[in-house]
Amino acid sequence: MAHRILVVDDEPHIRDVICFALERAGMVSTTARNGTEAMMAFHRGNIDLIVLDIGMPEMDGLEVCRQIRKTSGLPILFLSARDEEIDRVLGLEIGGDDYVTKPFSPRELVARVKAILKRSGNGGGFDNRENMLVAGEVSLARAARTVSFGGTMVTTTALEFSILVALLSRPEMVFSREQLMAAAYGPGIHVADRTIDSHIRNIRAKFSAAGAIGIIATVHGVGFRFGSDLGRKA
Repeated sequence: MAHRILVVDDEPHIRDVICFALERAGMVSTTARNGTEAMMAFHRGNIDLIVLDIGMPEMDGLEVCRQIRKTSGLPILFLSARDEEIDRVLGLEIGGDDYVTKPFSPRELVARVKAILKRSGNGGGFDNRENMLVAGEVSLARAARTVSFGGTMVTTTALEFSILVALLSRPEMVFSREQLMAAAYGPGIHVADRTIDSHIRNIRAKFSAAGAIGIIATVHGVGFRFGSDLGRKA
């Protein structure tokens, strides 16, 4: 079944370019011209991923993402202008899965969409044979794509889930930012290495809200590892 992609941008030409590229890649696209229409399409459902422009008038892409993340982990790929680094970082911190800067290559955008769909378990090829990863009170079910701490479910984005899979698969290993980027984004996708820091902050905040402390440890000058001092808040 073809993946269904919602393309949200206030510029008709950009919507047309993206839809053409997605449909050439075998996907089905629908469009929204602004944040309000995007939320209406989201509530109608039947969407596998959203390509979401940040810089829209009235309800911008960041606010659309905030509203969606209240109830859903639906994958979101942000579109941002080249000079909006702060917006890109903020977009990832509030739950975006990835971003593409304008002007963009339609081929690169399609590659990133496919990578996100694959990470989210919506792109096929998932290996169910090593389903569960457990460390202390943390449990991660690959097939169900769920994560919990002490029985409390922790909602993650597709990228955050991939980072946790890497860390939990080898809890004794210190991962460099480059290694975590490769685990999260897959080969051939290049992003600023500090982007990983935004995802790490999000994971820590979500586990903290579930009562956990020390889920991911920083190894200064090297990178990150699963928290050997993982515990529960007093």
